[in-house]
Amino acid sequence: MVSTTHLKSTPLTNLNQSQGGKMVDFAGYAMPIQFESGIIPEHHHVREKCGLFDVSHMGPAFLKLDEMGQESALTGDAAHAKISGIFEQLVCGDISGLSPGEMRYTLLLNEEGGILDDLMVTRPSDPAEQGMLYIVVNAGCKEADFTLIAEACQGATLERADDNALVALQGPQTRKLMAKYAPDITDMVFMTAKRAQVCGVDCLVSCSGYTGEDGYEILIPAEHAESVAKQLLEDKDIAPIGLGARDSLRLEAGLCLYGHDMDSSKTPIEASLTWAVSKVRRDEADFPGGEKIISQIENGTEMKRIGLNLLDKAPAREGSEIATKDGQIVGIITSGGHGHTAGKPVAMGYVNRAYTQIGTELDVLVRNKPRAAVVARMPFVKQNYFRG
Repeated sequence: MVSTTHLKSTPLTNLNQSQGGKMVDFAGYAMPIQFESGIIPEHHHVREKCGLFDVSHMGPAFLKLDEMGQESALTGDAAHAKISGIFEQLVCGDISGLSPGEMRYTLLLNEEGGILDDLMVTRPSDPAEQGMLYIVVNAGCKEADFTLIAEACQGATLERADDNALVALQGPQTRKLMAKYAPDITDMVFMTAKRAQVCGVDCLVSCSGYTGEDGYEILIPAEHAESVAKQLLEDKDIAPIGLGARDSLRLEAGLCLYGHDMDSSKTPIEASLTWAVSKVRRDEADFPGGEKIISQIENGTEMKRIGLNLLDKAPAREGSEIATKDGQIVGIITSGGHGHTAGKPVAMGYVNRAYTQIGTELDVLVRNKPRAAVVARMPFVKQNYFRG
């Protein structure tokens, strides 16, 4: 527990505390690390039913063409092409190729191809909102991200929306449960978004998340956030979930945590995120670090992110060294812990490319003692996204 007096609050901070949330400092916000049931029961609840996460510390924003609303403004595909062209100079994803209501995971890059942040970018479904992008960046990076985007995207204006609430509802029963509260979203497929009513409140809903489960992320006006969350939490199958379970869930799903599994010193190829460099962008390589990244796609990298299964009960924590069986240090753990659903300790880290093959036997040094590990395919548990 920490004093929250010096920390930023979210529209759900009071509700989190009333629900028994143990508050910690995360990216300058008072956020619940867990609730009364504890991290492991919360983890299992999400895998089995539905969990509600307060993720209002994240960075939602709208990037809009300055000409939107003017009589001579571009509309439809032409407006989307223009805003995408402005934004694509910063990322390696194909934003111009998005259909209305489609979202894409992409990476904000520096001139060396290093990852400044990972983010979600959505083309609105509403014809009146063409010429605009909905962007969600990470909490710890959002001030730097927003400054970079605002300065680089000439001809467009960035409007922050992080004074609202952002909640995630995740788990295999989420879609069925939300039929009572938001019937218009039950047919949504993974990586799409639209405006819809949730508990009678106009919200922006995306079918996405950070757990590997089916679910939604919902941007709720701040003044309605607590009433909406309370209505949802009245359902016995929807439980409040803290950041501790969010971390163990995303680790099992093989999802990177910015600042740990990737950062500005790692390229998308080193981070095993080659798929995030859209094929249509590779020919031109017209994004920061493009020449270096294309060279790495063609020639490989010295180090690469891999998954590891540990063969005993001791988990590997961030910073633990990875060694060959004869003691040669060949890498480092960037995320690790118990895979509560997988039933074993799991980890991610970077190793020399000679040791990236699935099934390669290695050791992880836990308290300076070698613990047997094997390079494993990720995700560590099956992802259950609804793709229609």
